[in-house]
Amino acid sequence: MRVLGVDPGLTRCGLGVVDGGRGREVSCVAVGVARSPADDELPSRLLAVSDVVEQWMDAHRPEVVAIERVFSQHNVRSVMGTAQVSGVVALAAARRDLPVAFHTPSEVKAAISGSGRADKHQVTTMITKILGLATAPKPADAADALALAVCHLWRAPLADRLARAEAKAAELARNHRARLKAAQQAIRGS
Repeated sequence: MRVLGVDPGLTRCGLGVVDGGRGREVSCVAVGVARSPADDELPSRLLAVSDVVEQWMDAHRPEVVAIERVFSQHNVRSVMGTAQVSGVVALAAARRDLPVAFHTPSEVKAAISGSGRADKHQVTTMITKILGLATAPKPADAADALALAVCHLWRAPLADRLARAEAKAAELARNHRARLKAAQQAIRGS
């Protein structure tokens, strides 16, 4: 499975494409950053990031897009920009009928380093080792994008099994309720 990981940001949007193989086997396909000038107007900045993201989607043909889930920060302006970029990326994926998965920063950190409290340096060091890269991806946004893609590859099978199990449990519960209702009606009809 090929995953495009996106660490959304208005000034720097990290992009990383990773292929997953058997088990936890992963390899880096591409890594980079979409940038937008801080002094441009918001619509122009979103368009600049969108153009690069769409080029990546067309060039690398991911099967799924993994985006970092926006979480509350003290800087509301920063959160808004991150959320807007997330929306632009999700829209580009939807236009290509690509599924989108959102992962929290702590999920990504835990998947990559074993600790949901790992710092950016630890994540960069671990993703460099996991992918067997000669040098660490820079800036940290690029490393975070690769980490998002790897996190998704490693978590997706478990999430799929969980979703199937939940669907099966719901189906069994519906069937059980239907049998109970039929039995109650049969008793009342006697």
